[in-house]
Amino acid sequence: MSLEKISNAYGLFDKAIDLLKNSLDSSYIDALVETGDNLLENGGVLIENGRPTQDIVNELEKIYKNFLEIHLSSEEIRQVIQFSLVKAGKVDKIQSNHQMTPDSIGVLIAHLLERILIGRNEVKILDITIGTGNLLGTVTNYLKQNGVKKIELFGVDNDDTLLAIAGISFKMQKNEIQLFHQDAIDNLITPKVDLVLSDLPVGYYPIDERVVNFETKSKKGHSFVHHLLIEQALLQLIPGGWGVFLVPKALFESEESKKLIEVIQKQAHFQGILNLPSDLFSSANSTKSLLLLQKRGGSARQAKPILLGGFPSIKEKVAFAKFIRQIDNWIKENS
Repeated sequence: MSLEKISNAYGLFDKAIDLLKNSLDSSYIDALVETGDNLLENGGVLIENGRPTQDIVNELEKIYKNFLEIHLSSEEIRQVIQFSLVKAGKVDKIQSNHQMTPDSIGVLIAHLLERILIGRNEVKILDITIGTGNLLGTVTNYLKQNGVKKIELFGVDNDDTLLAIAGISFKMQKNEIQLFHQDAIDNLITPKVDLVLSDLPVGYYPIDERVVNFETKSKKGHSFVHHLLIEQALLQLIPGGWGVFLVPKALFESEESKKLIEVIQKQAHFQGILNLPSDLFSSANSTKSLLLLQKRGGSARQAKPILLGGFPSIKEKVAFAKFIRQIDNWIKENS
């Protein structure tokens, strides 16, 4: 993978987005989606109500031609889109729950999953809060590069703009995916899967009447949405399937977490929780952990010992490599 190649492609992609944004007087995100659509049509430019003008169309066609001639891989395309989404966060002032999972975290999760799924040629993966799809895209490309031949992908989100971005991103990466525009708390119509993966939103779920049948609902007031989503995700797993979630570091420290622990113990094996490097987050309050659950049934069994600990800083290369080896050994002993 060439950084220069990705940089050149991003420069063209960003230039096209800016041209469309200014020509159509749209948000950066909307122009990004339209740019992706145009590239998927081999560089043709959609014209509506006389916009963009012919001069802009001509300029865009040249940019698209140059972009397509770079011949990016799936992972290179994902990185180009990721850089554009970073800019979109600044230009459009996207709220924190809509921001994508950083690459460094995605690669850590992908490495862990590649070890857990070793020897598997086929896998079905659901991201229950897919957002822009950056986390699922990172994991998918990594697994494909490491021997998983067939991956069926499913994504759920209630934000149509984020789903549009995810759809464009996966099409450009040539990774097929089925996307569902719905509230993940409602009854899901996705199939049962081998793996549910999600960077869970944190906060309260505002519609109390929709969660009356959830065991993790709060006795008074609104319920924690991340608790509800973990319960929902476990229902979507086949016996022996894995749930891998990015969760608040203090997930089990609240009074409400007692119900969540009961649900986990009833439906799954608590296989581990790993604190992610603190230097990947902007503040101590925003730090997250990686929660590993395995659905009861099938060949699943309780790991001994449970995987606990914290990743050292990525900057501490020796300590970080040692910790990764410890995780690898744990997976071998419990697989």
